[in-house]
Amino acid sequence: MKPFIGITMGDVCGVGPEIIAKSLMDGAVHALCHPVVIGDTGALERARDLVGAPFTVRTLASDAPLDDAADPRVALCVDPGLSVGALPYGEVRPEAGHAAYEFIRIAVDMAQSGQISAIATAPLNKEALHAGGHLFPGHTEILADLTGTTDYSMMLATPKLKVIHLTTHVGMLEAVRRITPERTHRVIRLAWEVLTRSGMASPRIAVCGINPHAGEHGLFGEGEEELKLAPGIAKAKAEGIDVSGPWPGDTVFFRAMRGDFDVVVACYHDQGHIPVKLMSIDEGVNITVGLNGGLIRTSVDHGTAFDIAGKNIVRHESLIAAIRFATELAPKEGATKRPRTSP
Repeated sequence: MKPFIGITMGDVCGVGPEIIAKSLMDGAVHALCHPVVIGDTGALERARDLVGAPFTVRTLASDAPLDDAADPRVALCVDPGLSVGALPYGEVRPEAGHAAYEFIRIAVDMAQSGQISAIATAPLNKEALHAGGHLFPGHTEILADLTGTTDYSMMLATPKLKVIHLTTHVGMLEAVRRITPERTHRVIRLAWEVLTRSGMASPRIAVCGINPHAGEHGLFGEGEEELKLAPGIAKAKAEGIDVSGPWPGDTVFFRAMRGDFDVVVACYHDQGHIPVKLMSIDEGVNITVGLNGGLIRTSVDHGTAFDIAGKNIVRHESLIAAIRFATELAPKEGATKRPRTSP
């Protein structure tokens, strides 16, 4: 049975409505899942007309049955009734920022009630979000707040490579300070949990070293691999998780793309982002893992693109990829597992 995937519209003044309308025309989306848009009906209809899509839009309440999901000629839109569909393209508007927040809030409610299996998000605009009264850095922090989650991580994915991060948006010195055995163990578990819930029997996890050559037994660095990574790896192994490393960063990503590993644990932002974006910048997907309740959220890897919004020139491949990974990583019935708890 195909899952229901919620697609939040993001900022209606940006390219979110357009990439959703284009994606709903793509047969690959309907082959993967039953898409459910959470956004503004007027904005979706305007985008539909802009891109020449053939579907009609059916407006639903958030608790309504999703009974028309099998018909690709009908786009289901859960609309909170904020009437922001006529806002001008390319402008920072507080109404749009507030609406983007509400779309996410409703999607979380629907996921927690079991109506949808995962969430794929179109981009929001941080300035508009703040002007609308929601002082969050972005989607991830909103989702963490709405789900009561304090310990989560970013995973990046392409068709051939998945990377999860120990640290992300901090400088190098701070990144090394933040890496601890406990954080290493926690992120390994997060990677294991999301992949096993998605139906993968025994994910193979590789941990990347911090220093060149993964420290080469103390030759490079100050023993960070032995102090910060190795204990977390050993603890995860004791729990029955198939994890290895630390591996040198100049070879581990190639090995993962070759098929030796299912996911790589990167130690800092650029260590993980560079190989992913070299592999597939148009199809790279940002995934939030570790949210309470096992909620999976995937996202396009671009912003609201106000400069081209409303011009019907935006590409929608990143949203297609986000929907594909949301479908792939959504929890599967009977696939929930927990590793042993080590002593």
